[in-house]
Amino acid sequence: MQKSSTTFKIWLKAIRLRTLFLSFSCVFAGTLIAELHNSLDATVFFFTLLTALFLQILSNLANDYGDSIHGADNAKRKGPSRAVQSGQISANLMKKALFFVAVLAFFSGISLLFSSYPFIGFTAALVFLGMGILAIAAAIYYTNGKRPYGYRGLGDLSVFVFFGGLGVFGTAFLQTGVVAIEAVWLAVCFGMLAVGVLNINNMRDIEADQLAGKFSIAVRIGLSMAKRYHFVLIILSMVSCSYFAQKSGIDSAYLVLPFVAFIIHIWKISKCKLPEDFDPLLKQLSLSTFLLAISLYAGFFWS
Repeated sequence: MQKSSTTFKIWLKAIRLRTLFLSFSCVFAGTLIAELHNSLDATVFFFTLLTALFLQILSNLANDYGDSIHGADNAKRKGPSRAVQSGQISANLMKKALFFVAVLAFFSGISLLFSSYPFIGFTAALVFLGMGILAIAAAIYYTNGKRPYGYRGLGDLSVFVFFGGLGVFGTAFLQTGVVAIEAVWLAVCFGMLAVGVLNINNMRDIEADQLAGKFSIAVRIGLSMAKRYHFVLIILSMVSCSYFAQKSGIDSAYLVLPFVAFIIHIWKISKCKLPEDFDPLLKQLSLSTFLLAISLYAGFFWS
């Protein structure tokens, strides 16, 4: 019984629970657009959330496996120990887990397309099928394969596209069947916040990534510029969100609490000097992003 409990905790740690709030945030943001169009479908919402969750878990497990294989998870790394690198989960077992979660993501995505078909039609369903398969491949090959794109500094772009574009804009389209222009502002907002979470991870791991030949944006531009890049991401997300709230009739007072959290976050990032200083701020930004999504929803219902 104790062994089963320990194994469960290891897998929970491997899927990185603190980052999963990003998936919830992006889906909630996209669903808010559906609310604005009076087009919310509970079944579509459920399968969108489930698919997004499986995709992020897949990405986190693939990252654990890939970075261990390619050497980015090494003794120089200051973040939490990874399951494969530490030997808690074997590489072979992690590969099986990747396949299992990829299958779950695929079938959840198929269920999502069936439930949203009445709203989007056949052509759009085919397009989303292709995007879903691409999302699964992107999650796996971020740090895996002979030339993982995360090692070439393309992780930020991928995160922005899949969390912002597919996560927010795609969620809105699956619910409404229309291209909602206002969804662009939330896609930019939450896409940049998701990139911010990745950037914290990359700033923390600069030294280890350099040794492993992982040329993230933070490695390429250095810590000082990576901090400035981070500030730009957070500030632009706040501007984009404010514009959306203004255009949607949401009282800006509902944005005060998450915006204060973002400002405190920026201040804390500016004070970080050691790699381990960054790690707690990853969870903080993830939770603040979720707070923003909830606050927007509250503003929609009560403004």
